[in-house]
Amino acid sequence: MSNLSASRDASIDVIAPDSARERVVVTQLPFLIGRGEAGNHLPLPDPRVSRQCAALVEDAGEFWIEDRGHRLGVFVNGKKIDRKALEDRDVISFGLEDSYTLVFRITDRVSPSLQTLMTRMESVAESYATSGGLSKLKLLLEATMLLHSQLPLDSVLEAMMDRAITVTGADRGMLLEAAADGGLRQRLAREKGAQPLSPNSTLSPSQTAIGMAVEQQNSVITEDLHLAPGVLQAAQSIVAQRLRAVVAIPLYAMPRANTEASLIHIQRGKFLGVLYLDSQRPAAFSALDRQILDAIAVESASILDNARLVEHERERQRIERELGIARQIQQALLPKEFHHSPHLAISGANVPCTEVGGDYFDVFPIDAQRTAFVIADVSGKGLGAALLTPMLQGALSAMSLDVSPERAFRHVNTFLCSHAEVGRYATAFFGILDREGNLEYLNAGHPSPLLVGRNGVTELYTGGSFPIGLISEAQHTIARAKLEVGDTLVLFSDGVSEAADVSDEFFGVPRLIETLGPHYASPLDDAKAAIIGAVEQFSAGAEQADDLTVLLVRYTGCAEDTKSAPLGAVMEFLREEA
Repeated sequence: MSNLSASRDASIDVIAPDSARERVVVTQLPFLIGRGEAGNHLPLPDPRVSRQCAALVEDAGEFWIEDRGHRLGVFVNGKKIDRKALEDRDVISFGLEDSYTLVFRITDRVSPSLQTLMTRMESVAESYATSGGLSKLKLLLEATMLLHSQLPLDSVLEAMMDRAITVTGADRGMLLEAAADGGLRQRLAREKGAQPLSPNSTLSPSQTAIGMAVEQQNSVITEDLHLAPGVLQAAQSIVAQRLRAVVAIPLYAMPRANTEASLIHIQRGKFLGVLYLDSQRPAAFSALDRQILDAIAVESASILDNARLVEHERERQRIERELGIARQIQQALLPKEFHHSPHLAISGANVPCTEVGGDYFDVFPIDAQRTAFVIADVSGKGLGAALLTPMLQGALSAMSLDVSPERAFRHVNTFLCSHAEVGRYATAFFGILDREGNLEYLNAGHPSPLLVGRNGVTELYTGGSFPIGLISEAQHTIARAKLEVGDTLVLFSDGVSEAADVSDEFFGVPRLIETLGPHYASPLDDAKAAIIGAVEQFSAGAEQADDLTVLLVRYTGCAEDTKSAPLGAVMEFLREEA
């Protein structure tokens, strides 16, 4: 166990599913997080959280979060991590719906803004004793203590606003939050006496004062509008409501340091909203009043910023759950095992990327003499591709009902082109192999399968073709080939050929051909493993943008035992050839 850094304090805002919040100070390292109090410094009362979940540690003067075995993983700002250095306001979550979210907080021990303010207040306490300064300071202390409470978010914001109204002697106050459309929406409205603003109130905030504060990125504090600039005096809402004092303070997220051209500079954080107060009486704001207003504005911005980050994290979790369901459905549609026909053996795999892709493959009998196989890739990723994939699979599998391949592809192409708003197309390769080794196939813009034979590895199809759903006039015609015993067709998606390394170089078809060269007589599962292993080794350290899908089909003649790779049949064939 180690001591904390001598220069910085760390704490964690624990936000419960009901938005209640509590601040927990990190007092020692490692700081253990998990289910139950036994051995944990921060116990999370959620049975879905692992007992040994995560830990805060210090390394080279920085705080790090480590995954200590949580079954669903630990996420920082929506990204799954094993170990990551933490910055102030990073959001930590655990891949669970309606569970606890943690906001990491770090502060320098050398005179934070609030401590500096408090020190100044103490040094001039006597001068404020007769003017009510100490009572106002007490209000500020109460407001900051709310940050450590377990009250719901809106209750904390309301209490902060009530204290701001009391400090300024305003008639009312509003917290206006930045909306997605670029405008402002009212988060809460309060009036003096710690009451919500009356629904019958016809008062509206001064858009002129708010616009000035936002445009100037600075507070607008006017004690007497009769002495204010003309633009404020003439503002319609101010005149109509006979306002005499207005306060509009823009709220921003905490700034972060960015590096450009080797120069470190501080940028203003994201705009969060406006703290607004007004009164029909002139005010007289002392220096202390202004400092307290600034402090309350900073703390309100902090609460809003944390709430925004938590909301984004929960939305990410919701989307991830939906994508997870889509991934499960996609995987369920893939063949779980291959029923080998007397004349062929099959092996295949789909390795999904982090998102839902549009890859799928299938194998099904046409009749006792013929077996069909297909591989397809719907354009794009996400739920759109996931929704279109089952439709495409159903249409193509209808060929088992004696529907010709040309007719099925023409139907799917017409449907997708007539529903252009779907914005999707698909590449596909479809083949039918009979007991005599006769192959009929149709390619719709898909990467050409590789044919692994005794004379090497070649591309089966070198002509051009259109994906289905791209051009309504596209024609897809059947081509034919003759396979010899032992020949293997290797079908793959662009997740194989376009797998990228850390330098954004593609794996490419030449590397795939080189990988398959030694595997003419290898068991299919070995050849499949060689492909996946080569791609993963090539792309190690680079995040992939598409699923990796392969389907291997080997013609075995009429060999009886094809449960595993037909190595014996191939060797016998080679001996006869020799």
